[in-house]
Amino acid sequence: MTLTHDEALVRRRRFTVDDYHRMAAAGVLHEDDRVELIEGEVVVMSPIGNRHAACVDRLTELLVHALARRAIVRVQNPLRLDRYSEPQPDLVVARRRDDFYAAGGPGPGDALLAIEVGDSSVKFDRLVKAPLYARSGVQEVWLVDLGAEEVSVCRGPALEGYQDVQVRRRGEALPLAALPDVAVRVDDVLG
Repeated sequence: MTLTHDEALVRRRRFTVDDYHRMAAAGVLHEDDRVELIEGEVVVMSPIGNRHAACVDRLTELLVHALARRAIVRVQNPLRLDRYSEPQPDLVVARRRDDFYAAGGPGPGDALLAIEVGDSSVKFDRLVKAPLYARSGVQEVWLVDLGAEEVSVCRGPALEGYQDVQVRRRGEALPLAALPDVAVRVDDVLG
């Protein structure tokens, strides 16, 4: 018996966020595993290099200082987008909540800004994660491209992706749409 190409395809099982958390509780996934759930698939995240880590640290310092007591800056923590996706953006600026999301992590409506810093993951961030954030309704995403030394500011989420994408380079500012009086400079982000 010979199988056609279509018959030979392997069926995949999509995991829900609840399945994903049960795998972690059962020890299938470990706390130190660098994985995230993207559209029902457990995806291994790229290792964090020195430039990536330094950029995340700079952004953390800049945003914590600029947003003190106005929003919560979450660093490499999960953002539940829907039943099948819980990525871990490098940073999320979340609406301020007294419990700091202890009762349950933020969702798309809580995220004022999600930031992905890319070195080796730039293509995945741009082609997979940004459209996923847009479909989920995250209002603003910054894609920091360390190699190109630029930041894509994505706004206007829609099912097809972000309707307004502007590339900002050195010498330019990065204002936050949700808090227009807050801006950081691309030079400060890139170092």
